[in-house]
Amino acid sequence: MLEELLIFTRGGLILWSSCRALGGAALKGSPIDALIRSCLLEERSADASFSQDTYALKWTFNNDLGLVFVAVYQRMLHLLYVDDLLAAVRKEFSQIYDPKRTSYDDTFNEIFRQLHLEAEARSEEMKKNKQLTGSRPTKLTNKTTPGDRTSSQGSGGARKNGDSGKDDSDGDSGKEHGLPNGNFKVQENGRKDNSHAHTVVVKGKENGDPNDGAFDVNKLQKLRKNKVVKKNEVAGNVAKNTSKAEPKKIIKVNRVWDDGRSNRKLDFTDPADGRGDEVIDQVVVRQGASMMDKDDVVSSDSDEEKEDGEENAGASQKKKGWLSSMFKSIAGNNVLEKSDLQPALKALKDRLMTKNVAEEIAEKLCESVAASLEGKKLGSFTRISSTVQTAMEEALLRILTPRRSIDILRDVHAAKERGKPYVIVFVGVNGVGKSTNLAKVAYWLLQHNLNVILAACDTFRSGAVEQLRTHARRLQIPIFEKGYEKDPAVVAKEAIQEATRNKSDVVLVDTAGRMQDNEPLMRALSKLINLNSPDLVLFVGEALVGNDAVDQLTKFNQKLADLSAVPTARLIDGILLTKFDTIDDKVGAALSMVYISGAPVMFVGCGQSYTDLKKLNVKSIVKTLLK
Repeated sequence: MLEELLIFTRGGLILWSSCRALGGAALKGSPIDALIRSCLLEERSADASFSQDTYALKWTFNNDLGLVFVAVYQRMLHLLYVDDLLAAVRKEFSQIYDPKRTSYDDTFNEIFRQLHLEAEARSEEMKKNKQLTGSRPTKLTNKTTPGDRTSSQGSGGARKNGDSGKDDSDGDSGKEHGLPNGNFKVQENGRKDNSHAHTVVVKGKENGDPNDGAFDVNKLQKLRKNKVVKKNEVAGNVAKNTSKAEPKKIIKVNRVWDDGRSNRKLDFTDPADGRGDEVIDQVVVRQGASMMDKDDVVSSDSDEEKEDGEENAGASQKKKGWLSSMFKSIAGNNVLEKSDLQPALKALKDRLMTKNVAEEIAEKLCESVAASLEGKKLGSFTRISSTVQTAMEEALLRILTPRRSIDILRDVHAAKERGKPYVIVFVGVNGVGKSTNLAKVAYWLLQHNLNVILAACDTFRSGAVEQLRTHARRLQIPIFEKGYEKDPAVVAKEAIQEATRNKSDVVLVDTAGRMQDNEPLMRALSKLINLNSPDLVLFVGEALVGNDAVDQLTKFNQKLADLSAVPTARLIDGILLTKFDTIDDKVGAALSMVYISGAPVMFVGCGQSYTDLKKLNVKSIVKTLLK
């Protein structure tokens, strides 16, 4: 049974609802709102269906008029006529649609009843036809005989003797059997039985000997012996030559600059006092302001358009027939069809994949753009490629723009007013730079006059506590540690209690790196998050990864949801991308991670010093992806 069919504009204006017009029961929860948030706004509109609680939803668009048609039904029913009904409703409603009208209850009710009855009738007729075709017995017209089986197993030639009617598995002792090593089983008298040999006919002529071209083991053994002898000779000659030429010892000499030798020791480590403890000046004064507080300057569109125009002008002068190629790329039809979009989408997909976007994500994005453009009318002299490019740029901007506020400083001051420290947990796989970038975040927070404490909850990796202790000493901030082989969840809880007593503003929790398939470590991470309820869970990932980014984030979120002890599981809230300075224009990992998790990129690590931490410039990323 169809629960509801809703028609609304892309701006959110509801034009017609079957529940409102025909007096149906209201839906439980908000499945249509969930569809808009999870699919339509996240560029997943090319998906076949969407499930929410007990409901299944299907939808279609009229892109030219900007209309959305959504059908809601019980997920367990598997209604077969929904797609047919949506297509019929879209066709009929588009004919009576007027942009100035806001209600169609008086004109569309009867039309919908008729369309619904017709769709149900067609569905029932299809079910009956399937049942009839499935219940018909299959008649065997040809009976297979043993002779047919043997003839079908042959190579297409005829048997020389008249024993072709016998099956190969009849136990005849005079038959020839293939062995795994390529030899043949012969009769007891030592003569090979050729009575079952096949004759191969090529262009009407028979080959004389059936053994011609057969596998000869003796020849193979001779060839192997010859190769071994040659290899030994070559190895002996090489050994003689190497023994004659003795390698010269290369002594490394210090490089001399400006014709002068400097004996000064190149040691840039921090000085130490008599006790062996490092005496470090406060690095906040020495390294300057963090890049988080600096706005990146993006070149203007006009400059880029001028450069692109000059490049295109030069290329067009070199190529012949540029006028004809230009007209070929102009939309010949007023209404875009899927076949018109495929060449431009294929080129766009390849471009995204060269920028390190995961293949699955690039495919879904192109399908979503195709769904949003199919059926849309274009004006005269409008290029399909430019239309697809514009639609993809808008889609990428929607995906990468955070849906909620990511102002950490405001959230820290709000927690401070409540008398609680703001807790950030850093999670991720091994070797991505969690501890280093945690220190960068601490440095940025210190510049905003906030009291920060570090919690060494990586009790698994050797040297992790010492590494974090070094960062804390250089930044002149306290660190809470309990050593190794302790429960990380308990260590984090005690660190938060210590921060509350000392009135610290922020607690930065370092955790052990773990692969997404490591069940024990993922269970420990889920326990840490559920026990301490941090304000922010940051996933630290490399900007170098491509398809693996999808697998990492999907399984991290899945494990956190499966292992959660509460009904509303706590998932990843934000992303910190590291090693962003090593990827040139391969920025696709940011898009892959945001698309698959829905979490925004909150920090970008772009170097080795404490100041090398930036915000993600969404416009710059989009331009790089489409460049």
